[in-house]
Amino acid sequence: MVAEIAVLMNQWDEVSFLDDNEDLTNTIGNTSKYELFLNRYQYAFSAFGDNRLRTEWNSRLKVAGYSIPTLVHPNAIISSQSSIDEGTVVMPGAIINCDSSIGKHCIINTAVSVDHDCTINNSVHLSPGVRLGGSVSVDEFSWIGLGAKVINNVSIGRGVIIAAGSVVTKNIPNYVMAAGVPAKIKKQLGV
Repeated sequence: MVAEIAVLMNQWDEVSFLDDNEDLTNTIGNTSKYELFLNRYQYAFSAFGDNRLRTEWNSRLKVAGYSIPTLVHPNAIISSQSSIDEGTVVMPGAIINCDSSIGKHCIINTAVSVDHDCTINNSVHLSPGVRLGGSVSVDEFSWIGLGAKVINNVSIGRGVIIAAGSVVTKNIPNYVMAAGVPAKIKKQLGV
């Protein structure tokens, strides 16, 4: 998906991959060789699904000298009054309404809806079909599962997992897993 979005954006002549499985199409080397390609490529993007690994790699790439783009599918709808930071990918059908802020290294997946005045901090993953009401905040390294819903004015803490299909009606503290309708804390997570 990330490669397709990069191609559809029509900003780069070539899209290639570094992957430890070098048999994949368009793979030019394994991840240990990332510094060798700086003369050939100005831009690099980490597409790992894991929030911490994606953030670690985007940071490593930036320190090496690459520019980290923001990738937005042409079928996403983004308010001109919202902002999206570097290293974030926005998938097809996603909607980000006015005055919302999306941090670095996030995944805003297929058909996600982020309503007005939301704050999505760095390294968050919103799975396909997530719905956020207005004025929702999601702190760093949190993951909201497939089809989950968060009502207006709710805050989700750092390092939280919201299970697929859950409906969040109250604030969720840091480092917990919550599930259900309405969502309840099911377990404490490691820091």
